[in-house]
Amino acid sequence: MSIVVKNVTKVFGKQYALNNVSFEAKKGEIVGFLGPNGAGKTTMMKIITCLIPPTSGEVSVCGLDIWRDSLELRKKIGYLSEANPLYYDMYVSEFLEFTGGIYHIKNLKAQVADMIEKTGLTPEKHKKIGALSRGYKQRVGIAQALIHNPEVLILDEPTTGLDPNQLVEIRSLIKTYGKDKTVLLSTHIMQEVSAMCDHVVIINKGVLVADEPVKNLPNLAKAKGIKCTDHLDAAAMEELFQVLTK
Repeated sequence: MSIVVKNVTKVFGKQYALNNVSFEAKKGEIVGFLGPNGAGKTTMMKIITCLIPPTSGEVSVCGLDIWRDSLELRKKIGYLSEANPLYYDMYVSEFLEFTGGIYHIKNLKAQVADMIEKTGLTPEKHKKIGALSRGYKQRVGIAQALIHNPEVLILDEPTTGLDPNQLVEIRSLIKTYGKDKTVLLSTHIMQEVSAMCDHVVIINKGVLVADEPVKNLPNLAKAKGIKCTDHLDAAAMEELFQVLTK
């Protein structure tokens, strides 16, 4: 398993952001990490990426423990946070060279050129990041997450605020890279699951409420009394989400 989360709890003051959450994600698998706003998705991603510690529980990435192996573990992860922090006064190529330099990448300029091509940034590579559309800024964020060829990709709501065309492009990009990496993708949009994901983990108010392969979702929906076929349409998918997170 590339990501193993065991009995993770995170408490802020008296509030449980996460309460005894466990799940796993395999190599070559895109896992949809779902829940309404405030469910604890971002908190879990920050724990997995060693940005904050859990109150209790265990997390490992590629066999490395977040407590003992933090520095080595971070080298295995590419992370796109929800805010997608970028240096707006830097040019696209300049920013990716800066990011790649942090990882001491050999043949850095060649790697940056390759990443620009693969993420579809070629038409914008000579622009400052601040001048880019939201869709291209998301591409830059994904490019910086991939620049060191990580084994695990953590994406926190990468499609939020995109127009329909940008949505299709970013989803396609994520699916392409998900073929040989482990991708944990957070969203509160159930339709993202059928578009991209192999597996789904759903949390609500910090508690795990579902952990299923996407192909099993119709059976889960039927068990919850939702009328559907063996393929969930958008309406049935949304109804299932509402039932699980009410």
